[in-house]
Amino acid sequence: MTSTHDASTLVTAPGSEWWRTAVIYQIYPRSFADANGDGIGDLPGITARLDSLADLGVDAIWLSPFMVSPQNDAGYDVADYCDVDPLFGTLGDFDAMLAKAHGLGIRVIVDLVPNHSSDQHVWFQQALAAAPGSPERARYIFRDGKGENGELPPNNWESVFGGGMWERITEADGTPGQWYLHIFDPSQADFDWTNPEVQEYFRGVLRFWLDRGVDGFRVDVAHGMIKKDGLPDYTPPADGDSMGGEDDDVPYWGQPGVHDIYRDWHQVLAEYDGDRALCAEAWLPTPDKTALWVRPDEMHQAFNFPYLMTEWDAAALRTVITDSLRAFPAVGAPATWVLSNHDVIRHASRLALTADSPQGEGIGPDSAAQPIPELGLRRARAASTVMLALPGSAYIYQGEELGLPEVIDIPDDARQDPTWFRTNHEKYGRDGCRVPIPWEAAAPAYGFNTTGDAWLPQPAEWADHARDVEAADADSTLSLYRTLLAERRAHLLGSAPFTWLDGFADDVLAFRSGDVTVIANVGSAPVELPAGRILVASEPVDGRTLPADTAVWLLAD
Repeated sequence: MTSTHDASTLVTAPGSEWWRTAVIYQIYPRSFADANGDGIGDLPGITARLDSLADLGVDAIWLSPFMVSPQNDAGYDVADYCDVDPLFGTLGDFDAMLAKAHGLGIRVIVDLVPNHSSDQHVWFQQALAAAPGSPERARYIFRDGKGENGELPPNNWESVFGGGMWERITEADGTPGQWYLHIFDPSQADFDWTNPEVQEYFRGVLRFWLDRGVDGFRVDVAHGMIKKDGLPDYTPPADGDSMGGEDDDVPYWGQPGVHDIYRDWHQVLAEYDGDRALCAEAWLPTPDKTALWVRPDEMHQAFNFPYLMTEWDAAALRTVITDSLRAFPAVGAPATWVLSNHDVIRHASRLALTADSPQGEGIGPDSAAQPIPELGLRRARAASTVMLALPGSAYIYQGEELGLPEVIDIPDDARQDPTWFRTNHEKYGRDGCRVPIPWEAAAPAYGFNTTGDAWLPQPAEWADHARDVEAADADSTLSLYRTLLAERRAHLLGSAPFTWLDGFADDVLAFRSGDVTVIANVGSAPVELPAGRILVASEPVDGRTLPADTAVWLLAD
């Protein structure tokens, strides 16, 4: 069965597929819009707000998980991959949302979580009831423990969420039993992807959603599904990235066998019309390593995390942009660009922190790292102005078009990220970037719903960032994004030739993308602009002097 909807059946020539240049908007469903007023966003809420995204000018949306889940990790612990969790609605609600999006010319990408399932998944429950060595256990990574009575875990791996990466079960007869692997929370048991039954199961999951008409999948933890033979001990560096983005040889990240999985999936998507796409969440240390995930017979895109993690520094940005525009096209893939998502500190805060904050730790009221709000927003607007001029595909995280900062002062008893609990409140985790977004300044819950309930508390400053307030302000961040996306499309910047421009100071980024010249002042001293009409500016520009932390697009007079 193949879909016949308008947005996906357009046949394009190789090299001009939609995903090569798309601006893709990430929706975190529980925090986007809540139609039934229970405090948690849902699919009907998304449907009701899609017109605003069409007005913004995005090409596609990516939805974080909405499948059946106990919600121990906000849906990234899936109990049924082929149904909608009642928290978010029904399959009928999903179909309605998909139809509305396609009617607006917006494609839809869904999140898929293949590294692990919820411990409530029927397969894992069968594994607990079965004996060691059984086919049911072979779907997951079960091992005997070490020590005289198996009381020690099989190795020393540490969970991304804190604590050990192994959990011991109690066997059906009540005795202490085997251990199972969980890279994340104990409620998220890792599949054994060397098992053909697991491989066939996920082919079926892909086809279920493709048959409904989805345009692609964002693949969670796409670099973690294969573990190194023998499961050798490994101790990460004390200041390392929790997802492996700074390490070259981690036995549970980036193992070569993952590529066989995506070659297989590539063939499944090729059965369907309309240029369906796979995008990898693969935290890898360099664009060259990331590009291995998007070779011609594998995935179509991979998130450019080296770019996301680059500081507001001209030399560092020049290097990662240069490397990206070399590495990805070298394997026939588009470069991708991203500054924020549901796992990182929002870039309106991250780009102006008073101290380092390792990925995954988050920031809170007691953190050494604190944002400088006005500077952070200024840099965020400039960084987005640079990003949306770059050739390739760009990702926007819900609320960044409003300039939303990270929410820091969430009460301890309101926090919900597993990281907060697994580290005994030492790491704040990711709640600060997941607070429900504001739509109307004067409405209950700032328009997130009509009841005023919100699963994470919204700060009073959300009123100033509400969409209705920013829509009426020509200088707002929302107005800036609308202009950037409109001009990006008008000037075909997603597929434009790119050239660095010489003759500028070291703390200036200067390049030409198609017929647009981009100048970004990453330093602290004003910069004289070259000739040209200002098409877009991240901040007001007086005359021909570009202030600090400001970027412009210029056109030849």
